[in-house]
Order: sequence, then C-alpha cells, then structure tokens
Amino acid sequence: MRTAYLKPIVKTSLPSQFRRIHLELAVARGDGEGDMGAAYTIIAPLDQNGRIDPMLWRNFSDACRVARSRPGEDDFLGHLVYQLGGGWAVHYDRTANIREKIGFHLADERFLAGEHVSINENGKTHTYRVVSVSHL
Repeated sequence: MRTAYLKPIVKTSLPSQFRRIHLELAVARGDGEGDMGAAYTIIAPLDQNGRIDPMLWRNFSDACRVARSRPGEDDFLGHLVYQLGGGWAVHYDRTANIREKIGFHLADERFLAGEHVSINENGKTHTYRVVSVSHL
C-alpha cells in the first residue's frame, strides 16, 4: 500500500462525527453478483442523517481519506475532495497509475449500513453497498 505522501491521522484530534465507511461492489459487471474484493474504505465526517458533512470536511480535509482495493492489485490511498457543484472526488497519490474516481451525487447519498451508493469509475457508474459504518 502506498502511504508515503499521507500524514498520519491522529484520532484524538478529530470530531466525534468522523466514521470509517466500508463499501463493497454490489453488482459485478455482467453476473449480478457482488465482488467482495472490489471495495472502498472512506474516512469522513457524517452528519446525523449519514451524509458527508461538507463543513467538517472543510475544517479537517486532510483527514478525509479513501482507500481503493481491488483483487490482485495494490491498494491506492487518496484524499476525499469536494468538487464545485456538490460532487466528491478522490485524488490519489501522484505515483498511483490510476485515474481519479468521482463520486456520483455523494452529497445526496446516505452512508448507513445496507444502503447503496453510486460511484462513477472512469465514466461508468457502479453500485456499492455500505457494508459498515463505524466510529474511529
């Protein structure tokens, strides 16, 4: 896992609204089955409705991280960034040979266990299931 460019997160310095959100691909291409190996883990502040809190993100943006996992590939770490117009994206380490993954309406998505969220990956929208949401 490539981590050299990320500063360590000090848990005690973050507000209690920060959560570890684990997403797994809900529908694999063509076969209708999920793929437990295709996943994202997101560290971000959530509001009382389970949505990403943009004000807390703004104040603690360096702590808002995303890890992308795929079977047979290195994991890539990046930062969650807010895009104009309300979208979210992931900016990965410059050494990662990967295009950024843009969240599709993540401002409207609720990160609650069992919910589904859509993530646009290289122009294709995929559905991910929220497997867990836990305190840091």
